Amino acid sequence: MNEDVNEELTTGELITIGELAGRTRLSAKALRLYGDRGLLSPAHVDPRTGFRRYGPDQVERARRIALLRAAGMPLARVAEVLDADDARSTRLLDAYWRERRAEHAARRAAVAYARHVLTGDGPAPYAIAERGVPEQKVVCVRRHVGAAELPGFLAEATEVLFDHLRQAGACLSGPVFATYHGLVGEDSDGLVEVCVPTRSPVEPGPRIAVRVEPAHREAYTALARRDTGYAAMAAAHDAVGAWPQARGHVRGGPSREVYHPNWATASSPDERVADVACPFTPAPRVAGAPAAGRAEPRPAAGDGRVPDGRG
Repeated sequence: MNEDVNEELTTGELITIGELAGRTRLSAKALRLYGDRGLLSPAHVDPRTGFRRYGPDQVERARRIALLRAAGMPLARVAEVLDADDARSTRLLDAYWRERRAEHAARRAAVAYARHVLTGDGPAPYAIAERGVPEQKVVCVRRHVGAAELPGFLAEATEVLFDHLRQAGACLSGPVFATYHGLVGEDSDGLVEVCVPTRSPVEPGPRIAVRVEPAHREAYTALARRDTGYAAMAAAHDAVGAWPQARGHVRGGPSREVYHPNWATASSPDERVADVACPFTPAPRVAGAPAAGRAEPRPAAGDGRVPDGRG
């Protein structure tokens, strides 16, 4: 007997998976997935045949799941919304929509930058300046990650490094930054190194390296909270990475993200929370030529904590 098409078999007021699919326009495959994830567990499963049956009240829950999934909401968040009371579910929906709007804005900025690169039309979307960075000792953790793993790794690595400093009685002496030694994308995992500067004596540990970051010049662009989505950050990395060569300088290493102390606490979308920077070796100055760009100090040291997720 086929579970998908059998709409006659019922037990009391329970309905089959086929009946539920017909009432909700969800496929039996989707209903099984939701059951396996705990979103829509069957009211009864026949121990002999494995057929699933649902209560009539589950039709409405299935309908709500379908609505939230149509809005692009991940299953874990669907469960959170459905299991909340009315007031909290509304807040969760509003928060989800704010995140999607921010993501859309970031993608729009990335498309504008791509158009500028491809056609040369319009002004450059990123204002890029330069500054000097002194030599500093840094404590680091590195790992190959893809785009989906990146936010979690940034948060985890920062916590590991802060804990290592605490155990050594060491203090943070500058902003936390992450160096991207390879491209991190949807289709590519790259080596990412999270670094915390310190002037205190500190030894390496398991998975933790200690090294000296040499003094250098770097090109950078400042990012507001609204610009910290993955797409916008990727475009900023490309723009900053292309800046030195376009001015005759020699790129001095991989680009990096420098996190301001308010990275985790900024509430305004216009608040500056990070810089994307790229080290470079300046081209020899021609006598009488003006200096390129403008100089600005790096952000001060602070908590610098990287939250679980971007923008």
